[in-house]
Amino acid sequence: MRSLFIILALILAGSLQASAPNLAVEKFVDVEWPASGAPGFAYAIVDQGEIRSNVRGVVLAGADEAVTPDTPFLIGSITKSFTALAIMQLAEQGQIDLDARIDSYLDPFTGRASGTVTVRQLLSHTSGYSTVQGNALHSDRTARTGELGEHVVSIAQWDTVHTPGTVWEYSNANYQVLGALIEEMSGEDYATYVESKILAPLQMGHSSVFGGGSAGRVATGHRPWFGGHQQYNADITERANAPAGGIISSANDMAAYLAMMVNGEDDIISAASKAEMVRPASNASPFYGLGWFINTEAGTAFHGGLMPGTETLATILPSERKGVVVLVNANGGIGFGENLQLRNGVTAKALDLEYSGEGSRLWPKFTYLLVMLLPLFFMTSIVWAWFARKKLAAKSGVLGLFSLWLPLVAMFVLAGVLMFVVPNLFGGSLGTLLLYQPDFTTAMVSAAITAPLWATFRLVVAYRERSGPR
Repeated sequence: MRSLFIILALILAGSLQASAPNLAVEKFVDVEWPASGAPGFAYAIVDQGEIRSNVRGVVLAGADEAVTPDTPFLIGSITKSFTALAIMQLAEQGQIDLDARIDSYLDPFTGRASGTVTVRQLLSHTSGYSTVQGNALHSDRTARTGELGEHVVSIAQWDTVHTPGTVWEYSNANYQVLGALIEEMSGEDYATYVESKILAPLQMGHSSVFGGGSAGRVATGHRPWFGGHQQYNADITERANAPAGGIISSANDMAAYLAMMVNGEDDIISAASKAEMVRPASNASPFYGLGWFINTEAGTAFHGGLMPGTETLATILPSERKGVVVLVNANGGIGFGENLQLRNGVTAKALDLEYSGEGSRLWPKFTYLLVMLLPLFFMTSIVWAWFARKKLAAKSGVLGLFSLWLPLVAMFVLAGVLMFVVPNLFGGSLGTLLLYQPDFTTAMVSAAITAPLWATFRLVVAYRERSGPR
């Protein structure tokens, strides 16, 4: 009897230990979550089939509803791994050949140069479509509210920026096309297929797809706003972008998904297909598989998600049957209120990987403060130009004219850089940047307006002063 009690006690102790929070993760979260300024946060860890999850904060800043492990978040581009999984299911059924050209399945690509792109190239972002092309929906309201098939007809008419199969460049367009392929080959719309063939079998009851069922009360997104975060009610009706970023899921549900990906078993897809998804897809794609980024050194596969107001990260370590997902209902700011260290640090500590932080953030902070101060600087300079108009009017000779006119040229160039070059560096248009960094973008646009305004004003007052009474 005594031995029986000892055995039961050991079993109970092991059970309690398995369900206890990861102390290293919790200690890290206690520091980094407040520093991020995010209203809410959830994570879940998978370890040999055991799931642990924990949360912080609220669904909406200023409200009382707490985040729970079952609170749905917009998971953004982690959705691409689900879309790739659906393609693998259809491939295993013999309906799709990963190395076949897309024009052999989708009629809109017939007779077009883009029709030579293969399914594997779409899965691995080596199709030749660019990041900017993939973000076209951000600035096209009509396309955003339209059907997936209609948008893919437009994509078929685009020329690829790179020769297919030669260059890796991340593009939502790839997965929008794959979504249309799923619809064509399955005879179901994308949302119905994913919900019935992936979410339901994995018992992901707090998950859904844009345009499909309801996941319940979704965590409200928050975007950076001059030192804090402002509520953002995301438009979750983007059916055309659903295959690239349209799944809504909770920490617990995502843990079930990651557990399936690392269990090494044949279930909703074969173990062989799972392994193929998390291997480099080709020589042109050494760090991306089929719907997953690959870190060959750490042995991990991962995918982040970025939505207006929400940022997420899912990571698996197949060799140890481990995984972790981190969900944050806020976009990180530039230099201030960042949540990159929160997401990466929780991931590393949950998987027992080395992590030394994101390094110095002085340059992002400097960039943010500079852009914030530029409009004020130019407005102050306009006032100064009025009071210094006599000195400006007195400028003469070649050097004098040069000093009067050079700022005008320079400020128009600066305005062009701010309005066109900087947004392109972020992979999209000014509208795209405004979605994720509204405070920074507002200040940037203000600087692009006030810079040439100042240069023009100083010229006007200088020449008016010259022509006026002396």
